[in-house]
Amino acid sequence: MSKKKFSTFGNVFDDSTLRILFKLSSQGYFDEMLSPVLIGKEANVFTASKGKGKVIVKIYRTQACDFNKMYDYLAPDPRFPKLKKNRREIIVTWARKEYRNLLIARKAGINVPTPYAVNGNVLVMEMIGKDEPAKRLKDRLPEDIELFYESFIKDVRKLYKEAKLIHADLSEYNVLILDDKPYIIDFSHAISMKYPRFVDFLERDLKIMTKFFNRKGLNLEYEKVLKYVTDGTEDK
Repeated sequence: MSKKKFSTFGNVFDDSTLRILFKLSSQGYFDEMLSPVLIGKEANVFTASKGKGKVIVKIYRTQACDFNKMYDYLAPDPRFPKLKKNRREIIVTWARKEYRNLLIARKAGINVPTPYAVNGNVLVMEMIGKDEPAKRLKDRLPEDIELFYESFIKDVRKLYKEAKLIHADLSEYNVLILDDKPYIIDFSHAISMKYPRFVDFLERDLKIMTKFFNRKGLNLEYEKVLKYVTDGTEDK
């Protein structure tokens, strides 16, 4: 892929991001940028071709995002003890954090996208979906909501008990559905269990998802959901 081709994105990405995209493409992580999946305050998400398939390219915004908020979130994390309050460094650390969290979650056997590469503010990962990206849970419900929930909450328990992570931004916006199976995405906020007040983040995640599934017809009790995730008992 030529640098000239990337110039078509000149109004969207800064020069540093364009150089990173060209390098990742030259290294074979993707062939050509295709279409936007999500244009957000924190990141822009695109599909990109790779051979006969597709991958996801997530580009963290270097200007529009609230890097002060990111710093406040990262600073208490013991995994990043030498972090400086520098815009570029914070955004790069944010991208590396998501890459690292995805690797940990994959190793624990959780349904998440496989991360392929991270460079600067750009993350390349598996596209969950067949020809197009899978729908988010907010936009599409499974045929069997109870079976879907059981699979989902088992992954949340694995995340807590095996990966030792809390998603910390869990909602119907960050769960994809493919073949009626859940895939958890957006791990940039995820924290380790060494993070201060990590239980507060876990409880917030579970309250949000319990309310969502109850609105869709289930009859869950939050206290039992919390006990299942933290204790691993079979009473969900």
